[in-house]
Amino acid sequence: MSMTVSYPGVYIRELEPGIRTIAGVPTSVTAFIGRTRRGPVQEPTLVHSFGEFVRGFGGLWGEGPLAHSVSQFYANGGSEALIVRVHHPTVTDAGDTARVNLAAAGGTTLTLTAASPGEWGNLITVRVEDESPPNPADPRFHLTIEEWSAGAGSRVVASERHVRLSATPGSPRFVTDVLASGSQLARVDSAAPFGVPTATAAPPAAATPLAGGDDGLDLVNADLSAPGLEAGRTGLWALEKTDAFNLLCIPPVARELSPDATTWNAAARLCEQRRAILIVDPDPTWSNAAAAKGGVSTHVSASANAAIYFPRIVTPDPLQENRLAPFAPSGAVAGVIARTDSQRGQWKSPAGLDASLSNVPRLDVLLTDGDVGVLNPAGINCLQSRPPAGRVVWGARTRVGDDDLASQWKYLSVRRTALHIEESLFRGTQWVVFEPNDEPLWSQIRLSVGAFLNTLFRQGAFQGTTPAQAYFVKCDRENNPQSSIDQGKVEILVGFAPLKPAEFVIVSIQQIRPAE
Repeated sequence: MSMTVSYPGVYIRELEPGIRTIAGVPTSVTAFIGRTRRGPVQEPTLVHSFGEFVRGFGGLWGEGPLAHSVSQFYANGGSEALIVRVHHPTVTDAGDTARVNLAAAGGTTLTLTAASPGEWGNLITVRVEDESPPNPADPRFHLTIEEWSAGAGSRVVASERHVRLSATPGSPRFVTDVLASGSQLARVDSAAPFGVPTATAAPPAAATPLAGGDDGLDLVNADLSAPGLEAGRTGLWALEKTDAFNLLCIPPVARELSPDATTWNAAARLCEQRRAILIVDPDPTWSNAAAAKGGVSTHVSASANAAIYFPRIVTPDPLQENRLAPFAPSGAVAGVIARTDSQRGQWKSPAGLDASLSNVPRLDVLLTDGDVGVLNPAGINCLQSRPPAGRVVWGARTRVGDDDLASQWKYLSVRRTALHIEESLFRGTQWVVFEPNDEPLWSQIRLSVGAFLNTLFRQGAFQGTTPAQAYFVKCDRENNPQSSIDQGKVEILVGFAPLKPAEFVIVSIQQIRPAE
């Protein structure tokens, strides 16, 4: 752009950089879908630790194995989890949410409910206090909300106190707005107008309990994968509400109810659309390698965006006095993948002696090397005991990793590297839209994409000793003819030489005759 000059001297002009930076997207944000004790329903919620999960979703629960999977995820190196709570309502979710009706001024009623459905809400009490001294022109009240532990010796486990609340809509302290934005325990379920609630008798000894919460234990696989859920973005498709996820785990909705083929296949299709990887748990009835190989084709379809692991892990269950119990392995495996990504990068196969499973004293099925030799070529990743490393992930193939399929996406690390590049370029080239489609644009694209791939090359993501051997970017007149330009298209061709795992290490030994 030209600069207008009016006097002799030095003029400074800032220029746009010739290259636009493409940032790599995260690689191990893991989504978990299933049943929890509490928490928002059908709303993906990001948590960064198991402690944060406990505060938001209620911690370990015998009726919902998802919490155990999340615990294993963090124990094995995971860092970011997206939790989608699916609740099966008895009638409606509102009917499963604990509530209490408080008498209010003017013969009205203020209804308070727990923040989410579930029996946990029945452990909440509320206490109302009048403001002192009162202001007749602007009456206010204080509200104390407490959550109690269950069983004998009950104690307060969470407490909130909201002061100077108003029953007048539009007030900065309007009770509906304050609880909606500032309470982890309760919400208002009354439409205005309503008056100031009547103070609880003899505070603080007396408090009013909520009642009517229900855990919705009739949850079934159809609540996750029924075709009609997609339009409403519920069940599996609640993940459409989130920006991005990289791995998907679907723990059993109940201890004795694992996902069925319909659920696994729907999840695999979702992962294909969202450039993510589905970690498939084995059928609990598989008791040996032959059963796993014979049943895998009907368990989940062959998808490049899915990987299955066998057998289940056996870990101490804190809810059963730390007695050993079998659990689905997906959460632990996702943690290993996240740990490998942070230590080595997603181009390193998440398997081997360094892919050990934390706090897994044994496996549900003991696999020999011969069993692994049967399952690995069939695209089934094995969990195996390898002293002294312990229990480790000993396989790194996708569901199209069957040798008979000869797929280019045979290896999980190759597929995940490609997905990382695809998602990063998809997000990092949005600036191209509506730019003049000619050589200056193509040159900028080559520079931006090339710089991004060169960064991966320097990190060790590709084969080759030089960038020319490792990757290429083509965006020029040859793959953008005038006919494509007339249609408003820009074609960008990217190729890369992926690193592939050394599955079979061949050591040849030969005797030599010593020199005389």
